[in-house]
Parts: sequence; structure tokens; C-alpha cells
Amino acid sequence: MLTGREIARLAGVSQATVSRVVQGSTRVSEENRRRVEEAMAKYGYVPNAQARAMRTQRSGTIGVIVGEFTNPWYPVMMYALAREINHADLRINFWVSDGGNSEQAAIEAIRSKQIDGLIFTTATRESPALRTALELSLPVVLVNRSLEEITSDQVVGDNIGGGAAIATHFLNHGRTSVAVVGGGPWVSTGRERRQGFLDVFADAGIHIPPDRTPETRFTHQAGLDAGRLLLADDPPDAIFCATDIIAFGVIDAAKERGLRVPEDLWVAGYDDIPMSAWKVLDLTTVRQPIDEMAKLSLRILLTRIDNPKAEVEQKRFPTELVLRGSTGNTPM
Repeated sequence: MLTGREIARLAGVSQATVSRVVQGSTRVSEENRRRVEEAMAKYGYVPNAQARAMRTQRSGTIGVIVGEFTNPWYPVMMYALAREINHADLRINFWVSDGGNSEQAAIEAIRSKQIDGLIFTTATRESPALRTALELSLPVVLVNRSLEEITSDQVVGDNIGGGAAIATHFLNHGRTSVAVVGGGPWVSTGRERRQGFLDVFADAGIHIPPDRTPETRFTHQAGLDAGRLLLADDPPDAIFCATDIIAFGVIDAAKERGLRVPEDLWVAGYDDIPMSAWKVLDLTTVRQPIDEMAKLSLRILLTRIDNPKAEVEQKRFPTELVLRGSTGNTPM
């Protein structure tokens, strides 16, 4: 079994460089990282995790807290993060932000220093695990959802711009009797998507009444319930939903009422989860660059682990409008 010192000699680098590569540090040039990784692969070098943890005072494990899997967006983001963390030769622990046993397990891992840093995909002001991590100065990156009131590294999509893109698309095609479903004030994603949508209509001089802006949870059932109310009497001609899963519920409500999508009603969602492209759903939606968000989130977290005093990074990625059959496949 080769040692780290021998891998350093074979790769033509210092032992410290080998250690940084094994730890997933960002303070290594791409050329040196490539040489070390090639040497490790060629000679089958496997770092001793326990010895590394004792030497570096790090666990080599990244924690990730995701939302409930009833929203298929979270498994997609989880897979993207897992791929990046595995590529960095680090271990990963996942927990579900449910306020129950799973999140309590995350809190215990934070307190016992079983993880070196934490990526949050579903943060709210009331998140117990986030509060614990911040109290103990654990490196944290918020991805997907943001919190303005805390100073933290954050990686999000342009939710306001995404909501505005849907609104502009509706207006460009004469859809002025509209509704927006989901997006209460308690989470940044829904709040910002709603804001972007409503602002465009307000700028056009069109007021959307409160009974056409129901706030809901991000579930299929919430979309179904809201759709039933909106479509019961004098239905709108287009509905924007803060997530794709809400949009699926609205489409089911339309079918119950005998309304055809898109002939009688346009429906648009947000997130572009894989199901949205299924022909049976064919949902117009807004796509976020999940792979890029995952890659940057981990890079920022590893930088924060290496240097807790590094400048805070907050990145907002542009989004893309994806037109499909639920709005008639019409161009902008």
C-alpha cells in the first residue's frame, strides 16, 4: 500500500499538495490536481479516512439538507450535489428538512462535528438545523432558497426574472385574465417568483385580485385544491404556478372541470423537473441551471472550510423559459 508521500513523489508534487487534493481543497492548481488524481488511480491509492480525520481535524464529510421528496425537484438537486461531492473524494450525509427525526439527526451531527460543512437547499428562518449550524460557526452554503437576514454564502436562481418571464409570455399572447398559485412569504423562492410575475402585470396596468393569488404549499394536493377554487366560477385563461408539482395539481383540477389545456386554459410551472417534459404533461416552465448551482455551492463551501474568513459569496444564476404544450408551444 503506497503512502501519500510516495504518491507525491510519483506525481511530482509536494506531500502537502497530495493532502489538499485528498481533502478536496480548492487551493490546488488544476494541473497538480490532475497529476495527483492520475497517480492515485494508477496505483490504487486509497486514503485512510480515520487517519486523515485525526491529522486534519476534519471528518471528510459534507452534510446536505433537502426538502421533502414529495417535490421531485429535491432528488434532482440531491443527485447533482452528490455527484460533485463524490468527485471531490468526500463523503456525504443527507437529511430531510422535516422538523422531525431526520432534522434532529442533522443537528446531532453538527454538534458532534461529524460534518465539515453544510449545504442547505430548503432554508427558512425557522430551520432548527440552520440555526444550530450558525450558532456553532459551521461553514454553511444556502442553495436554491436565500435568507436576506443572515450573512452567509448563498447560491440561487433568478426567481424574480423567472416569474417575470412567464408573465411576459402570457401578456405577449393576450392572456390578461390570470392567476398565480403558491409562493407564500415564508420562503424566498415562492415569494420572489410571485413578485416577478405580479410586477410585470402591475407595470402593464393590470391588477390581479387577491382571490386569484392563493398562497399554498409546494405540493400536488395544494395545486389541486387551489385549482378547484380558481376554476369553479369565472376561471382565468392562464395560471402561473410557483413549482411544477403545483402546476400538475392545477392541470388535474382543470381536467375535473372538463377544461382543456391549452385550448381553454394555459398553465405554467417552475423548476423544469424531468416529469415536466413528459408528453402527457408537456409543461411550460422555468429551468434553473442545477448542475452549475451544485458545482458552485460545493466550491464555495470548500473555500469556506479552508478559510472561514473568506469573503461571503452570493451568486444568482439566470434562468431559462422552456415553452411546451401547456401554453400551446407558442414562441415568445
